[in-house]
Amino acid sequence: MREMTHFIGGRHVKGTSGRFVDGFQPMTGEVISRVPLASKAEVRAAVENARDAQPAWAATNPQRRARVMMKFVELLNRDMDQLADLLAREHGKTVADARGDIVRGLEVAEFSIGIPHLLKGEYTTDAGPGIDLYSLRQPLGVVAGITPFNFPAMIPMWKFCPAIACGNAFVLKPSERDPGVPLKLAELMIEAGLPAGILNVVNGDKEAVDAILDDPDIRAIGFVGSTPIAEYIYTRGCAHGKRVQCFGGAKNHMVIMPDADLDQTVDALIGAGYGSAGERCMAISVAVPVGEATAEALIEKLVPRVEALKIGPSTDASADYGPVVTRAHLDKIKSYVDLGVSEGAKLLVDGRGFSLQGYENGFYMGGCLFDGVTTDMRIYKEEIFGPVLCVARAENFETALRMCNDHEYGNGVAIYTRDGDSARDFAARVNVGMVGVNVPIPVPLAYYTFGGWKRSSFGDLNQHGPDAVRFYTKTKTVTSRWPSGVKEGASFVIPTMN
Repeated sequence: MREMTHFIGGRHVKGTSGRFVDGFQPMTGEVISRVPLASKAEVRAAVENARDAQPAWAATNPQRRARVMMKFVELLNRDMDQLADLLAREHGKTVADARGDIVRGLEVAEFSIGIPHLLKGEYTTDAGPGIDLYSLRQPLGVVAGITPFNFPAMIPMWKFCPAIACGNAFVLKPSERDPGVPLKLAELMIEAGLPAGILNVVNGDKEAVDAILDDPDIRAIGFVGSTPIAEYIYTRGCAHGKRVQCFGGAKNHMVIMPDADLDQTVDALIGAGYGSAGERCMAISVAVPVGEATAEALIEKLVPRVEALKIGPSTDASADYGPVVTRAHLDKIKSYVDLGVSEGAKLLVDGRGFSLQGYENGFYMGGCLFDGVTTDMRIYKEEIFGPVLCVARAENFETALRMCNDHEYGNGVAIYTRDGDSARDFAARVNVGMVGVNVPIPVPLAYYTFGGWKRSSFGDLNQHGPDAVRFYTKTKTVTSRWPSGVKEGASFVIPTMN
């Protein structure tokens, strides 16, 4: 069993709080690690290391900071297989899916290599008589990230890569369920040339989170997780005067128009609904066929595909998806399926009894498919975060659009259609932050920003892309004048350009 550590001041540090949690291998159910839970004092030690190291890093010119990111990308590619294997064993997703997790984070590191250009401000000569005006972006200081279990590589890199490139020091609190990859990423950043103390990793639970929220030296916090915790972190962090961005839950709809290519649509639903065992904030969890004929044709094609899903260990290259992250989460998913049955939804495919020979103690869940789901059911309203797809029928386009708009979450949405007018109208009117047109998981690329609307997001700025640079820097505007030596006397009016 592996004894996990924190990573503070450029080195691994054993936990001293006396509190630990077991880390599991989901595909076997075995305990594979012992994870320390940081005390307030341990979080403070990480913050102090970051605070002391940050000024020199901020004074390092952006091109040199970019070179560290460039080397980091090189090291990620070098160690891709090792990282993907570690991630799959700790999280449960397949190795192929784990590689995708790492690559989507790597792409933000690549974007961060452009930081010399991204930090350029504005300059105006002769804004007034002999006056030049310019702006520049400067780092905030020490910033922090609190990241979830479902993307243990991607989301930490979405946070710390742009933050560090901008000249900040970073304290990362990853999920205690799968901390191995975040710790390895910190090692690679040091190998890439990052000074000690600029990236620190502390494992922990609510005690560590509260210490981050309350620490006076932390200037900004980024979070991804459930909506109740997102709202808690946003409220408490803002109360302490911090800049905060929090991303919460989701219930992503796919609207299927009568003219959609159903074979293509079903392929998309299977991948987006059941990939990574549904443990994605951008998973499609509600299919909305428009019209009864569309619904019946969709169900006819969906049922055999869901029944044929191959669930296997994370190391099985032919598996469609692997186990979920913990037994507690498996039990929660099953309880939602029980709830859906009691609410009156039609369970067309029941994966609750799935067991994998040779892996009977693993955390496996077969694919589930509900039909007849209505908007008043909890399985429609709440995020299940598992391999469960709900079919909620709509009589027409306006009803389908209203379903998307009325839901409390607004993370992602998709429409499948051959009609450009319907797609354009939908994209313009839907009240959701990320929209896919014949694209099931509309996660923007690294040079755009990622973020939902409504109760899927708290804060003004999104993740990665230009918003990351805005979030992790503050703008300073300088008005400059070099007098010619002629004394003009005091002025008592506000300066203007007249």
